[in-house]
Amino acid sequence: MRITDLLDRRSVSLTAAPKTKSETLDMAVDLMVKSEKISDREAYRKQVYLREEESTTGIGEGIAIPHGKCDAVKKPGLAAMVIKNGVEFEALDDEPVTLLFLIAAPNTEDNIHLDVLSKLSVMLMDEEFTESLRNASSVEEFMDIIDRADSEKKDIDERLADTGSAEGTQAKILAVTSCPTGIAHTYMAAEGIEKAAKAKNCFVKIETRGSGGAKNVLTDQEIADADCIIVAADAKVPMERFDGKKVIECQVSDGISKADQLIDRAINGDAPVYHAAAGSQTSSAGNKSGGSVGHKIYMQLMNGVSHMLPLVVGGGILIAIAFLIDGLSVDLSALPADQRANFGTITPVAALFKGIGGTAFGFMLPILAGFIAMAIGDRPALALGLVGGMMAANGKSGFLGALLAGFAAGYIILGLRKLCDKLPEALEKIAPVLIYPVVGILIMGLLMTFIVEPVMGGINTGLNNALTGMGSSSKVILGIVLGGMMAIDMGGPFNKAAYVFGTAAIAAGNYDIMAAVMIGGMTPPCAIALATLLFKDKFTKEERDAGPTNFIMGLAFITEGAIPFAASDPLRVLPSCIVGSAVAGAISMAFDCTLMAPHGGIFVFPVVGNAVMYLVALVAGTVISAVLLGLLKKKAA
Repeated sequence: MRITDLLDRRSVSLTAAPKTKSETLDMAVDLMVKSEKISDREAYRKQVYLREEESTTGIGEGIAIPHGKCDAVKKPGLAAMVIKNGVEFEALDDEPVTLLFLIAAPNTEDNIHLDVLSKLSVMLMDEEFTESLRNASSVEEFMDIIDRADSEKKDIDERLADTGSAEGTQAKILAVTSCPTGIAHTYMAAEGIEKAAKAKNCFVKIETRGSGGAKNVLTDQEIADADCIIVAADAKVPMERFDGKKVIECQVSDGISKADQLIDRAINGDAPVYHAAAGSQTSSAGNKSGGSVGHKIYMQLMNGVSHMLPLVVGGGILIAIAFLIDGLSVDLSALPADQRANFGTITPVAALFKGIGGTAFGFMLPILAGFIAMAIGDRPALALGLVGGMMAANGKSGFLGALLAGFAAGYIILGLRKLCDKLPEALEKIAPVLIYPVVGILIMGLLMTFIVEPVMGGINTGLNNALTGMGSSSKVILGIVLGGMMAIDMGGPFNKAAYVFGTAAIAAGNYDIMAAVMIGGMTPPCAIALATLLFKDKFTKEERDAGPTNFIMGLAFITEGAIPFAASDPLRVLPSCIVGSAVAGAISMAFDCTLMAPHGGIFVFPVVGNAVMYLVALVAGTVISAVLLGLLKKKAA
């Protein structure tokens, strides 16, 4: 099969002039539809956009290769666009795209088209070839240029298999490339690494892991003889085989755009020794050491957040249902004040839901800390992170303590690995099953017990004293402080100090303080939910899917619904939420809103004094925080 067998003349445009990325993708999809290879335009279009959300297909040098694979594709196909004036496409090099090939792949086991598509992807890395395509004066000339190049170029798998001799070379380098769909970026990264290695007189063999499976697979002997191994992948790669070897882990895009730097690092031995954890089989995108420090931290955070999110959503919704059941079953205004604290567990069914939801919430912070740790130190760090997260959940440090525990656990394991590298081989082998867990958990426990928790406890005590001293100050200022504190750490010392102050005020017959506290806690989840709807490009697909559930949790006064979003981007999310919560608290105090129940959200509105202005306070705080999130957050990667 040749490339032009996939490219219908009706699906080529040499005069496209889209203004935006989305307009570009839509025009390309329309071109593909003209080839009559698509049975459902919207289903195919959705897959193209979903792939784009994973990472940009703008590979740099003015080229983009978006693709979609689904049942709506009847036959494999290509569409092509030359965009003379270029279009902003969020490309890896931030340059406008002037040449685009859209791929349509059927959801079948017949992968004969993959070899053709991989060959085209590699051909697009040839500047002469791409420039001639941009300057083609007709569709026929465009097709002829592709056909000639197709005849002259070898298939990439053939070329990669022809590694030559390692004698007289500067270094023996192996590589593995893989991307989520395995159609284009896998082979472009392989081409980039191969070219860079041969330019530096290095032997190189590259294993590609695409949709057609693993090809040119590295042998045990080749791995043993290698000076360095580059893993440029955004999908899971078997890593245990590289135990004890110097390994550079990076994103697949680095294999395309930073191949020279990767080869230089490999030649200089600038790579950590990879240690496979006991039972470990794979490494995924979350473990990559390539990219900036900020990107690595973000990926580590997201590893914890993505595993925590189901617990937050599941537990939060179940607790909200418990409040709903009691709200429908009990006349809250008729209950004595001391029994309102049991709201959510008054009826047996509500108690059941709240118990199950509370159990899920109990795992939330340990899972967050555990999987942040695992992203840094692999499987041995998981246990340390779980222990630190549980201590944070049961102590005073809350989610900020869990974040600290997650990072600390990962780096404790990295430190222990370096120390264990110096041990005799017999002892080094038992390190993952004995030394790492025993010594690591001990260090983590001591860190949390003697440093993190006492510091947080001191902060908590100081805050309680400060709030008590503010009792006679301006009510509006007190509302600002209490509302803001509820959003600072969502379960940590600031949040707990404000909440305890509010519940103590109820016992003393002062109901306006609890009203400001609860409205401050309701605002962050509601704002997150609104922001995911208004500013979709600022959140990942997973966050957008989970976002609307925060309306339910926010309205039920379950502030924890905002924790995954705050954990993934604390420097932007927390200030946004704090401002909105502070405004909500101030409005509640200014209009003398009161509350005689310590939790329940909208389900306890029957005992809220001046409920209309209380609702206004919630709406104002929510909108302010949501707008700030839209302004401060960067576009999702």
